[in-house]
Amino acid sequence: MHVATSSAFKQNASRALSDAGLQKALARSGPSFVARRAAAAAALPEFEPLRDTARDIKNHALANLDFYLEAYEAKVLEAGGTVHWCADADEARTAVLNICKAAGARTVTKGKSMIGEEIAINDHLEKNGITPVETDLGEYIIQLRHEIPSHIIAPAFHLNMEDWEDAFRKSHTDLPPDRVFHERRDILTEARAKLRSKFLAADVGITGANFLIAETGSSVIVTNEGNGDLTQTLPRVHIVLASIEKCVPTIEDCTSLLRVLARSATGQDFSVYTTFSTGARRPGDLDGPEEYHVILLDNGRSNMLGTEFQPMLRCIRCAACLNHCPVYGAVGGHAYGWVYPGPMGAVLTPSLIGVQEAGNLPNASTFCGKCESVCPVRIPLPGMMRHWREREFERHLSPSAARTNLALWAFFARRPSLYRLATRAAALGLGLLGGRKGRFRSLPMAGGWTKGRDLPAPEGDTFFARYARQQRGAGNV
Repeated sequence: MHVATSSAFKQNASRALSDAGLQKALARSGPSFVARRAAAAAALPEFEPLRDTARDIKNHALANLDFYLEAYEAKVLEAGGTVHWCADADEARTAVLNICKAAGARTVTKGKSMIGEEIAINDHLEKNGITPVETDLGEYIIQLRHEIPSHIIAPAFHLNMEDWEDAFRKSHTDLPPDRVFHERRDILTEARAKLRSKFLAADVGITGANFLIAETGSSVIVTNEGNGDLTQTLPRVHIVLASIEKCVPTIEDCTSLLRVLARSATGQDFSVYTTFSTGARRPGDLDGPEEYHVILLDNGRSNMLGTEFQPMLRCIRCAACLNHCPVYGAVGGHAYGWVYPGPMGAVLTPSLIGVQEAGNLPNASTFCGKCESVCPVRIPLPGMMRHWREREFERHLSPSAARTNLALWAFFARRPSLYRLATRAAALGLGLLGGRKGRFRSLPMAGGWTKGRDLPAPEGDTFFARYARQQRGAGNV
């Protein structure tokens, strides 16, 4: 089971900053996502209007979610499938396990699924004698390393080539230990050879879903590897893991969202594979599962509806906010301590596991606004992080030193004359103490800053005083 360590974000981040291998991986991979997304957006003249359309589609779906979920279920049933409504992770795990037991499953293949990570389905299956096999290349390597994903679309974002080689040598002990990996293709070839027999032997295949279409009862997966299709067509039973907000009204709505998804995620016009699945195999179909099950998970999402956090449910999991976030770019995904990292995790994680556990995450932001500016469905992430900071403060969960300092600042801020006098005195005093060097190598109550850099001493008067002089000067012209 994934134990959340979000409350230890500061310690996690400190370790990440001193991890040379992680810093190497972040420096290598991060900029490429940003450049590709910018190029893809620039190449599509209607990209910005499409973002408005995508936002409006999701807003409409969320405003009428009960209607569209019921319509979706009716279409799934019509196509010979089954929908399992699950209020929380326990119910979802139980539903998956019961399906696997009924199928007599001993091996389960899995496509990449963040909901699978959220409910820790692999651990649950293993405890009950069923072997889950991750078939996405990134998920496969982190399963070998007993890790969780560090990125929502690139699970092994934190690894370097040497990490892959080491894990493969330790796990694939039946292969020559002195084999040479000349390039990344050699890694791919070895993984493909290992997974081929697993695809053929699996009794059940589990995938996630990028979208659920109410009009047709279809689930949609978006991938750049063929493993997703093999996972949902070769086994006798296909299980779709999806959260309730993935539902959209029509195929046309889905295709509109697909136009911004890949461009925002990887800079592609469309991903290599975009697969629509509708029910079980019908007479005359050449392939497909005999049984089709959809696990519809709430797990706290319905509590977000009608609140200031509802816009977070628009998220289509493109990871653009992660890719552009300076904090994520410095510490990676594992520092966030649970399934969802980056700005989207800073809003979603407190909603799902509580602000008492994840209150540090909304504070892990520079509020530069880049996440909101690149979001394909225009989620106001900084604003919602501010809401979580307010909740943290109201519940007295923030550190006492921070609360005391804020209270002190508020005392002066409510008294403008006193505020100006105090800041002017502080600026003058620090300027004199700074001396000829004009900087401080250490200063009481500023250790967090001076530990890594000098603190410049104030020069001249305060902003208020200079602004007042300029206004007086302007009035005399």
